Amino acid sequence: MNTSCRVSKLAKSDKLLFSSIMSRAFARDPLFLHAFGDPELDRKSRSRAAAFISFMFDKSFLLNEEVWGFFENEILLGTYIVEKSGLSKLKRFKGALGLIGRLLPLLFQLPVKTLGFLNSYMRITRSAAPSAPHHYLVMIGVNPEVQGRGIGTAMLLHLLQVVHADNKSHGIALDTENKENVNLYLRRGFALRHEEYINALAVYCMFYQKKLSDMVL
Repeated sequence: MNTSCRVSKLAKSDKLLFSSIMSRAFARDPLFLHAFGDPELDRKSRSRAAAFISFMFDKSFLLNEEVWGFFENEILLGTYIVEKSGLSKLKRFKGALGLIGRLLPLLFQLPVKTLGFLNSYMRITRSAAPSAPHHYLVMIGVNPEVQGRGIGTAMLLHLLQVVHADNKSHGIALDTENKENVNLYLRRGFALRHEEYINALAVYCMFYQKKLSDMVL
């Protein structure tokens, strides 16, 4: 049977689809388990994780990030958020103002300890990235029912194409808490820049450096 696959940008109307995919994809992710708790042991864990995923989707549109999805026969099977390079200070400021209204409800949905951990995580991981303009892979996930079919790899290759088409970007930064993912990214040209422990959680900060020949100076 023929299948039609594509990677396309998601719209605001795709929020429920995005949230459904990411909630399942990150259900056993070390970062989510550490931040929100184990849903098998803590009944509030699932709602905390869902609130955070919903916030990340809204944030992407407020801060001029891009949300891409992998579709097979028009069914969304995977998705990723990427922060673009070279966003002006004015656009960041306007986006931050709009983000305040979305952030306030999250303050009531997540414990203070969780918010503190997430703030430390973002501060430490972002400081590990190069100072030169670059893309940042915020999160990437695949429906667990179709993992192992190369969908994650296809989305990563798509992101590499996006970055190579941007002459201002020096590469891609990302962070992962799954040690087995490190070798996957190494095979795709990423380098491990920094390994950090945040509240006993191992975090691997990686970067894909574009060649000078790929950039217009």
